[in-house]
Amino acid sequence: MDAQEEKYRKMTQPPVGSLICRLAVPCIISMLVTSFYNMADTYFVGMLKSNAATGAVGVVFSMMAIIQAVGFFFGQGSGNYISRELGKRNYGEASNMAAVGFFSALATGALICVLGQIFLEPLAYFLGSTPTILPYTEDYLRVILIGAPWMTASLVLNNQLRFQGSASYAMVGIVSGAVINIALDPLLIFGLKLGVAGAGWATIISQFVSFCLLLAGCSKGSNIPIRFRNFRFKPFYFAMIFKGGLPSLARQSLASVATICLNHAAQPYGDAAIAAMSIVQRIVMFGASTMLGFGQGFQPVCGFNYGAGLYTRVKQGFRFCVRVSTLVLLSLSILGYLFAPRLVELFRDDPDVITCGVQALRFQCLTFWVQGWVVTSNMLQQAIGRTVPATFLSIARQGLFFIPLIWLLPLFWGLTGIEMTQSVADLLTFLCAIPIQIHVLKSLPADRPVRPC
Repeated sequence: MDAQEEKYRKMTQPPVGSLICRLAVPCIISMLVTSFYNMADTYFVGMLKSNAATGAVGVVFSMMAIIQAVGFFFGQGSGNYISRELGKRNYGEASNMAAVGFFSALATGALICVLGQIFLEPLAYFLGSTPTILPYTEDYLRVILIGAPWMTASLVLNNQLRFQGSASYAMVGIVSGAVINIALDPLLIFGLKLGVAGAGWATIISQFVSFCLLLAGCSKGSNIPIRFRNFRFKPFYFAMIFKGGLPSLARQSLASVATICLNHAAQPYGDAAIAAMSIVQRIVMFGASTMLGFGQGFQPVCGFNYGAGLYTRVKQGFRFCVRVSTLVLLSLSILGYLFAPRLVELFRDDPDVITCGVQALRFQCLTFWVQGWVVTSNMLQQAIGRTVPATFLSIARQGLFFIPLIWLLPLFWGLTGIEMTQSVADLLTFLCAIPIQIHVLKSLPADRPVRPC
């Protein structure tokens, strides 16, 4: 109990800016490393000199987004509730929710694994595979599905640790797994001649190592341990997970649907177009990792202080994060635009892939910087339990705007329409996010008196 009270003081008393930076550093490292080893599969598979193999990685990426959606749903849903309850000093409730979120995700991941293996070929076509890409997609997808249970559960543990203010424990698990993945990719793909399936095995083995380390981290220090005896099959806990996790589920699921639509829209332009868009997705995700990690450092601060009734600190944290993230993203956008050819060439030396990839990447760099406001707004709304505006912003970028535009714009501009779709969707989302977030900030009440320890 003393350790929990000390954590409470550390989350509610230091200056907001320095506290967010301290928590954000391990989150940023985790996100950068995660994006780096996500790109590692694309990089090493690209060395097979096959557009079909590279395209298969992009096709299966949408399935991985579905798996991640489940993990983030239970992780963000339980984690947001945990941070608010810790802010209220309700430690028993926080422990119960930790168990409910973890075991629910583990069971759901196992269900995805079984169903995915049964319907492997139709699933591959649904994800956007072409007949030439199909053999590579099946090899990669079959292996990735095996790791679904611990991939979903790992994301729950990662989020729960972050929301407790223990991002360093989460970082150790993520970084360790990433290093193993990068080491295993060339060994399994080329050394054991497993091809694209080797990339899948490297991913799920490294994810299992991360899972074990994250689970061990939950029993360290003042972190909430995962115990099955704390599992409560009660509608209330699942309702809270749904309320806190719905925006993440919507965001991640629609990201997967958007990728599937992108793959189908690019099919008429050949495997090179699918490969190019897959590469650009990975590059942009790597650039967004800094912003996402920074926002993840803000979320536990937001949840703790909102639960403690310190609403002024919540607003201060939001303004600080928007300023810093916008400046960083603007700098990355300029660099990405200038060095687009070099970046795409790192993954594939095919001229058609490079031409398509460079134009798509430059389009995205034009509006990349607006995500600072959008993502930070979404994270604040989710952390304080504002489900409706948080869910709207979650579905706006990839659902409300991207999915219709990916079919509409190519009718007028062909392949160029596909390349510009994400940029247009980002701009429209930003314009919607401004008034929504201003209203949420104005609706926060005055600070309430802090209950003494």
